[in-house]
Amino acid sequence: QVQLVESGGGLVQAGGSLRLSCAASGRSFSNYGMAWFRQAPGKGREFVAGPSWSGGSTDYADAVKGRFTVSRDNAKDTIYLQMNSLKPEDTAVYYCAAVRYGSIRSADGMDYWGKGTLVTVSS
Repeated sequence: QVQLVESGGGLVQAGGSLRLSCAASGRSFSNYGMAWFRQAPGKGREFVAGPSWSGGSTDYADAVKGRFTVSRDNAKDTIYLQMNSLKPEDTAVYYCAAVRYGSIRSADGMDYWGKGTLVTVSS
């Protein structure tokens, strides 16, 4: 089992920044692919960003490229999502997820989920 706990959400004005954290506990963190997803009201859960297993490379959804930065710290069993230039359309519950094997982009394929943290961007 892997337990994931997100933090850092909140209310911010458009153009502002937030930094989300996801702390993992349980099995060896470095053996899992990690990713951030989000779910806006009335919409499905979508991939946002994910670091590679080692943190040496990253993958982003087109909607957040150039504004969000994802990173992982295997020594702290934590991944981060730095969100800059936030837009009202970024409003969603942000979830951290982990997968033992397979793609980090597929919500259906993820093995473990956190409970989420709400990000609200006002216009």
